[in-house]
Amino acid sequence: MEQKKLTELTDQELLQEAKKRQSTMIINAVLIGFLAGVVAYSVMKNTWGFLTLIPLAIIYKLVNNSKYDNRELNALLKERNLK
Repeated sequence: MEQKKLTELTDQELLQEAKKRQSTMIINAVLIGFLAGVVAYSVMKNTWGFLTLIPLAIIYKLVNNSKYDNRELNALLKERNLK
């Protein structure tokens, strides 16, 4: 099934999408916290290296993706007075 654009969704589908993205944001926050803990542990053990940079790159990707996805959804919800 092809994914619809946000503007093509009905009000009910838009609210479901907002709930789904909310749960995704929670999962991302848990992953970011875990990866930040891995980096902090690595720094405390004085082991800077390639394995320290991998979690930092993943954190960067998670933060950037979630920021851009939610702007359009929030604007559309506000426009339709749903939230």
